[in-house]
Amino acid sequence: MSTKAGQLHSSGIAVVVGIYIAPRASVTSESVSEAVVEEGRGIVGDRYHSGDGTFSKPKPDRHMTLIEAEEIDHFNAEQGFSFGYGDFRRNLVTRGVRLNDLVGQTFHVGGVTLEGIRTCEPCQHLGQLLTTEVVPHLANRAGLRARVVVGGRVAVGDAVGRRTGKPGGGFQR
Repeated sequence: MSTKAGQLHSSGIAVVVGIYIAPRASVTSESVSEAVVEEGRGIVGDRYHSGDGTFSKPKPDRHMTLIEAEEIDHFNAEQGFSFGYGDFRRNLVTRGVRLNDLVGQTFHVGGVTLEGIRTCEPCQHLGQLLTTEVVPHLANRAGLRARVVVGGRVAVGDAVGRRTGKPGGGFQR
């Protein structure tokens, strides 16, 4: 089923299924149930918020990264691996939304407003940490880099969507 920008997969629900932070470059990402996100910086306690990430630069596409759980599940099944969601070193793992469709879009994750800046392609560094198979097999499927427009809190189970613009501000799903 093809979806429009930011709409859901056929499951009907777009949610955060994992939140991961790593305090420094190359250390194991830690799973947390909720996080504080600061406007213009990212998740408090994460390597990119503090400027300690492998690719830390003062650029808006370094604030936060997202990846689809469906893509990780597909990669593991197709390649015979059993990597966990946090192994892919993205901050948020979502289920039910096509993240590539959110490039150039403003959207909400829990109490946070993000802008999709560009796709987050797999890099050689990730290939060294996991397997070199990540680079060719997750090209154009490794997630989204986002700018934090409005900070707040995000938690596992929070909805992912775009505001409708109607009074009461519901989500477009």
